[in-house]
Order: sequence, then structure tokens, then C-alpha cells
Amino acid sequence: MGKFPKFLAIVASLSLSRLSALGAQTPDLCSVIAGQKWVSPKDVRACFTSMKVDQTLKLNIIDVINKTLAFHTSTNYEIRAPQPFTADVHEELLADLARIRAQSYKSDYDLHIDLSRSVKRLNDGLYAITPSLKLPYIDFLKAAFVNFLPIPLALITGANGTQEVHIAPEAFTVASAEFPDQIDVWQNALPGSLKGKLEMLSGAKVLLIDGKAPFDAVDANSLITGSFQAFGTRQNSFFSSYQIAAAGWTYIMGNFTQQSLPLSDQVTLIIQRVGSTRPEAVTIPYRSRIGAINPFTDTASYLTSNCKAVPGTNGVDIFARSISSLGSLDRPITKFQQQNPISAATERQHPVNVILDASPPSDVVLPPTLVPSLPTVPGSRNAAQFYLLKDGKTGVLALGSFSDNDFNAFLNSMLEGLVALKSQGATQLVVDVSNNGGGFICAAHWLHRIIVGPKSTTIPQAGLDTQARDGPLAQLIVKQIISGNLDPNLDLLYNPLQWTDANSQPFSANEDWLQPPVVKIINGHRDAFSQRLGEECQGSFPTEPPGAGLFEGSKVVIVSNGRCASSCSLFSITMAKLEGAKTVVIGGKQGVKQEYCGTVGGQSTDFSTIDTEIKSTQLKNNTLAPPDLLVNGVQGITWRLGFGINDPTQPEEWQDHPADLNLPVTDNLVNNPVAVWEEVAQRLLA
Repeated sequence: MGKFPKFLAIVASLSLSRLSALGAQTPDLCSVIAGQKWVSPKDVRACFTSMKVDQTLKLNIIDVINKTLAFHTSTNYEIRAPQPFTADVHEELLADLARIRAQSYKSDYDLHIDLSRSVKRLNDGLYAITPSLKLPYIDFLKAAFVNFLPIPLALITGANGTQEVHIAPEAFTVASAEFPDQIDVWQNALPGSLKGKLEMLSGAKVLLIDGKAPFDAVDANSLITGSFQAFGTRQNSFFSSYQIAAAGWTYIMGNFTQQSLPLSDQVTLIIQRVGSTRPEAVTIPYRSRIGAINPFTDTASYLTSNCKAVPGTNGVDIFARSISSLGSLDRPITKFQQQNPISAATERQHPVNVILDASPPSDVVLPPTLVPSLPTVPGSRNAAQFYLLKDGKTGVLALGSFSDNDFNAFLNSMLEGLVALKSQGATQLVVDVSNNGGGFICAAHWLHRIIVGPKSTTIPQAGLDTQARDGPLAQLIVKQIISGNLDPNLDLLYNPLQWTDANSQPFSANEDWLQPPVVKIINGHRDAFSQRLGEECQGSFPTEPPGAGLFEGSKVVIVSNGRCASSCSLFSITMAKLEGAKTVVIGGKQGVKQEYCGTVGGQSTDFSTIDTEIKSTQLKNNTLAPPDLLVNGVQGITWRLGFGINDPTQPEEWQDHPADLNLPVTDNLVNNPVAVWEEVAQRLLA
């Protein structure tokens, strides 16, 4: 069951300000950055803040969010989350939306920031908003221009056990490879004898960031980064890390080095370089690089080319157009889903649980010296790579996503890889899911099932029971499907034939699975949910799973930096709580509890998918239905909640997932996957 970080994602393009008002501005501040790859952050801010709020678009965005929230399962839970996340999640989004509706803003940019940060306080990554500037109004802005520094950071533990923030040892290698056309700007910004010698900063200890202790900056970032409930995981997002992606091993720069908004112009560090005992001050400018936006020459063309709704922003009546109309991979939401792009049609056939992020997935390359040099094992495919460590007994599955462009081939390759590891002598398994944002729900079920085999924890399902929110419009959708036999090809989420009951018995075509609603009082608010839903994946597996497990659950270790979300969380939680797999978080501040995964829902989806359900059942004119979004945006929601394992009466996403081991990052482990795997195997599998 895919979990969709609750971070409501509305990627709405920068509001289309009235062009008459824009034309009066002299000079046009967006023309300054037009046609350039690299610009100053202050020039980007000047462009964005020159755009005034269009009240029609502002109200449209808020109306869409408000009415789509009726389908988001965690709305009332997030007002004040249960322990252990009470201090981390306490956002009454409906109240904040009412405040934002009434509030005046100097510019579209200011509106975007307020709306974005309100949503990010949900800290779930599944519910997200991203408009033209960026999130609900701000996430797209982050995609337009991204702020970079050439000095990614790492939290390193020394031989004496003391943790210090450092510029990553590989910083210059990464920056010179990724930013060859900008490196001279940073080289020449350095003072005195350091000018032109940026590589001499690599590995330096960071004593102060803008005059404050480094963790002041880390903690400030954790308040606005969103996506993960756990404070420790949000701290970790400040630092660099690695991920295996479909294109190969990538380097995650971290929130300090990569800002999705042009918030900062420069940073001043007090550092102590390697081999030196003398503190030195260096001031390094941020530079903004243009992202995935259409060309523009001025403010008017920026808005016209990038901010209007596009195909995929809103839903369609699939019975008027056919499901093939949902086949494009070029949907607005795919730019923010932390998975390999898949079509809307594939997502309907194979539901997902995947996190959204304001910044697109990283394409920065992991330095060659850190890329695993071990030979890959047969079955390796895209973001799932198999290795056998030199000890001859530890197999590794590096799994950067639970998504792939071919569902059946992906699941078959995971089975092939695990079987190949066994045939080569592996008796224990490390699964590295660092920065895995989720993907196919049934891929998580499948991997769990083939690792441990058929048993009570994997049959009839290897996941969690779930439930959907049961609001008035959702009830009408189901009634329309049943009464009109509208969906013979099973294209709609609300079709009863898609689901089974708590006993994993399929619903009949005329069975209203939303009746009667299960009423709950959550944080003083009356809410309604569907009955409990059971098994959903057995019929979707491409082949019969093995009759016996390939590895003992107790011989499996799941490794991440805590940034494992949605379907990744589903797999990690069920393996840890049901099968005895051990969990490891790489790094993390000493004394701060590290959760081995983020939000686990039952299934994530988005506004355009819900809008398709509404339009296909002829309910778009109902007063409960959200209007079409007028800007190029994305709103992500958690459509189903997953029930807990230790407490099966409550959602799993609000239950505790502490790591068994918080692995200190030493000099030899920094962003080095093989070194991490070997250390983990020695500590937990020897």
C-alpha cells in the first residue's frame, strides 16, 4: 500500500498576474534573468516579487485545495498528531487556508511561501502543493530556479566519538563535475590565498554558519523542509547523501547546498581546513540555475509559457476520451514524485504510494570513487541493483525506488536478483533504501513475500489493511459507478471490484463499499472512513512467488538515511515488525532518535486523479466538487490510510519506527555505499 507523504502537493505555476499591471513595470525585472542558465538569487527574487497576486487565481487554488482535502485521509489527524509525533505535526490546514484566503500579500512570491510552508508543516510528503512559483504556490518556483552552493556538507563522527559538521570530502569533485560552467565564479569568490583553490575547502570542519553554530542552521531548515514527520530525518536532509536511480548512482546535495527557492544570496562560514588549526572565514555566493521551465523573455511570457494549466493538471472523463488518454509520462506530477516517471494509466492499474518533493529527483552524479565497483548480479535493473560483498555471504539489494517503467519486468527482476544472490552463496541480505521515495504498492508486497516466503504474515497479503476517507462526494462517486455500471474495464479507483473486505473477500459489482461509514472523532472533529479493506496484490503478481523464503527475516538488514517513504516505508515496517529484520539509519545527530522510515499511508494519489473520478462519474457540477485548477499545479494526497501492526486499531503512520542502529558516519563511510554495507554486515550480521 503506497504511502503518499501527506504533504499536500499542489504544484501550481506562478500566479498569472494581470498582464496590464505587469506591463506598467519599468524595467521588466524578469527580463534580467530571461535566457540565462545561471543568475543571482536576488535577481530571481526581484522577478518573482514583481508579480502581483491575481485574486481570481488565489481563490481558485484555495478552493481546489479545500475541496480536495475531503479525500485526504490525514486532515484531522494532522491538527495534532498522536505521539511520538505530537511535537512534529500540529497543522490545522483548513484554518490556515481560511487565514491565507483573507490575508493580503505584497506579491505572488510571498503568497507562495506562506501557502507552501503551511502545507509543509504537515511533514508527511504525501500531501503537497506546488504552483508556478513553487508549492501550492511555491513548489513550481523551486523547479524554475534552484539555488546551489559548491560545498555539500556531511555530519562526521571522529575517532573520539565527537560529531562535527564538515564540508564533504568529495565536495570539489562533485561541484566541478556538476557545475563546470559556474565553478570559476565560486573559485574567484574565495578570499586571499584561497582564491582559485576551492578544492582546499573539501573536508574542512565547519565551526560557524553565518555566525551561528552549525546545528542552528540545521534545525532552522528542519522547520521548513517538510516531507518527513521525524525531526531527526528532517535534520538529516540538510546533509549530502546518495541514491541509486534508474540512470545510475546519484548524489543528493542536501538542503544546505541546494535550495528550492532563491532564499539566500550568500553564506559565510568559519572553517578549519584539513591539516590546519587556524579558523578562517569564507563567504560563498549562492547561484541560481534555471530548471525545467519553458523559455521566456519577460514577465508576461514567463507567466504565459509556464503558469497556465496544462494537460495533466486537471482530470478527464475517461469514458469520453478512453484510458489511453492517460498514457503520457509527461504529467506535471511526475516532476515532483520521487520515483521513475509512470503514466496515469499505469498508476491506475498498479497503485502507488510515493512521496512528493518540491525539487525534482536529483541527477547529480555520485563521484566515480564512491560508486560501487563490485560486479552487479543478474537481475539488476534500473533503480534495483544487486551485489555480493567480498565476504561471499552478504548479498546487497540497492533499491532507490519501488517504481519502474515496466511493472512485471521490475518484479521479475527482483526475484531473479535474489535467486542469483542465493546461488552465489549469499545467506544474509542488506537492503539499502536510502532516499527511496516509494512507488508501486504491490512491489513492496512482492519483495516482502519473496524474501521470507509464504507464511501468515505474507498470505493473503504482505502489506497492511487500509481504509479510505468516506466523505459525501466520495459516496456519490461510488453510487454513480454502481447504479450506472459505469466502469466495466475497472479504470476507476472507487469501483467496488477493485477492492476486498477485511477478510480479503472481493466486493461484488453492486456492493457499496463506503456504506455504512465508520465514524470517528479525531482531535475533536467528526470524520468518516470506509470499512477496513484487505488484500489487494495477489492477483497482480507477474508470476507465482517461490514456495519457500529466500532469506530468513532475522538475516535481513534495511539501511537508509531515514528518507524512506511511502511504499518504501510499507516494506521496511512490515519486514521489521513482522519478520524481525534489523534497521539502520546512516548518520543522524547523537542524542536525536532516528526513525528508519517516513510516512506510510495506504495509497497516495493526486488532484488530477480524483478529478478524473469526479468527471468520469458526471459529478463535476456538484457543489462539493473542486473546480478545475487554473494554474499549472499538482496537489498530492493520501487517499488510503494503512492500519498499524503493533496497534491495529490506529494508522501505522502515527506509530513509532526507531532504528535498531544509528550508524555513525566516519571519514571512510561518507557517501560510500560499499563501505556502509560492509560496516553494517560486520556490526549486525557477523
